[in-house]
Amino acid sequence: MNYQEIAQLVMSRLVATTAGGAGNPEDHMNLSTWEWPQGVAVYAMMKIYQATRDEKTLKDIKDWYALHLERGLPVRNINTTAPMLGMTMLYEETKDERYLPLIRDWAEWVMTGLPRTEEGGFQHITTHDINEGQLWDDTLFMTVLFLYRAGLALDVKEWREEAKYQFLLHIKYLHSQKTGLWFHGFCFEGRHHFGEAFWARGNSWYTVGAVDFVEWLNEDPDTNDCVKRFILGSWKEQCLKLVELQDKETGLWHTLLDHEDSYLETSASAAIAYGLLKGVRLGLLDESCRESAQKALDGVVAQVAEDGTVLNVSYGTPMGWDLDFYRNIPIEPTAYGQGLAFLMLTEAR
Repeated sequence: MNYQEIAQLVMSRLVATTAGGAGNPEDHMNLSTWEWPQGVAVYAMMKIYQATRDEKTLKDIKDWYALHLERGLPVRNINTTAPMLGMTMLYEETKDERYLPLIRDWAEWVMTGLPRTEEGGFQHITTHDINEGQLWDDTLFMTVLFLYRAGLALDVKEWREEAKYQFLLHIKYLHSQKTGLWFHGFCFEGRHHFGEAFWARGNSWYTVGAVDFVEWLNEDPDTNDCVKRFILGSWKEQCLKLVELQDKETGLWHTLLDHEDSYLETSASAAIAYGLLKGVRLGLLDESCRESAQKALDGVVAQVAEDGTVLNVSYGTPMGWDLDFYRNIPIEPTAYGQGLAFLMLTEAR
């Protein structure tokens, strides 16, 4: 199979999980709930549609939103904001004004209702935990990308400027000046990085999110070159360190990036591969990164089972206080594992 056929297989395996009632909210391998795994997957589906203009993919996305709007949406937090990014992109594609009130209302909630840390950071409140005073690297992908895209779609400068600030603030507290990698989280209460883990999927949210964000900055009439340069600088530093830490045999990355005794993990590797592939294509990364990007692409494809299931994906991972916490996260198929795999395949050439 070629890359496009593999992407469709992986996506079809996930779309088949839409049926089945309300679903189990703790089951991350389904599209029958509205949470961050599904938000990641639907964003990737929108990318697939933009790359292929496949009408079935577009119908699947429309049907998914229709199902959940009819059923009713969950309480708002960082993670339940994730599906709003795909909705905003769907609105931009279809100009269907039925989506507009929810996009506007949710973005206003992010601006005024979402709890803040010191210095106005988006507190990583989730369905299960308040996480007072905490910044997580996940937040940029789950909430900030939506706020910025909504600001572009609805031409609201305030939203765009807030999204830029959140990127800069998260870089300040989560980007390691020593390694170029990202800590999973920072807490203002005690001012610490928890277990000081360089967790692979946490890092990959920045690898994939920042390259898309920087691309979108080109659409912004208020783009500040200093902001763009600052984000790109931290992103390039991270990418070069990731290339250095890549497992040379498989092309994948360990779930603790700098600890070879932790398992190799597919979802993070797919997101990193996407960032590297796109970075090379856009000329943001040197051509020397192409070999690593291709090896990562091939390594992730090797983890796709015959039925389209993406294997060796770590389950949802809250904040860990020591490195063994990350080593012991179980492995099982998830919607975000599927989504990040076919997101990566949109950059395959």
